[in-house]
Amino acid sequence: MNHIWGLISHPAREMQDIKRENETVSHHYVHHVLIMAAIPVVCAFIGTTQLGWNFGSGTSVRLSLTTGFVLGVVFYALMLAGVAVMGRVIWWMARDYPRRPSLERCMVFAGYVATPLFLSGIVALYPLVWLCVLVGALALLYTGYLLYVGIPSFLNISREESINFSSSTLAIGVLVLECLLAITVILWGYGYRLF
Repeated sequence: MNHIWGLISHPAREMQDIKRENETVSHHYVHHVLIMAAIPVVCAFIGTTQLGWNFGSGTSVRLSLTTGFVLGVVFYALMLAGVAVMGRVIWWMARDYPRRPSLERCMVFAGYVATPLFLSGIVALYPLVWLCVLVGALALLYTGYLLYVGIPSFLNISREESINFSSSTLAIGVLVLECLLAITVILWGYGYRLF
């Protein structure tokens, strides 16, 4: 958790610190990912069960506590899986580099890069669709910036190569994020009817 402020205020230096730590995946998940992934889940649970989703038309759709809880658990599991998938994607994409980092380091890197997306979940306390989309888009842009800043030092490649690598990684990450959101929306649609 001590890297959050550094990732926001001085990301290049913080990525060097993260690289030097040699953190294990289990330590990283327990001390960072599990806590950070809970932020959007808890905020969305509170927002959707107490205020309801506001689609801008003046009507709100509130979830029951049971539905909110079940969907929150599913959303939490999907986010944890998403970090693991992105770690594998980074590791796979780095296969041609001479100093390819281990899968473990790639998963840790993916967890730290996802920090802005986790933090953007705070806005779900007031679930106004356009506001959530706006903040999510800004968080995605900053995630791309963290990829661009972190990949050269993490993979020991030049800045020019890192543009291509980070762009490709971000594109795959957006696809994974869209899949996770689609699954959540589908489950929300069914869950809203079931519970």
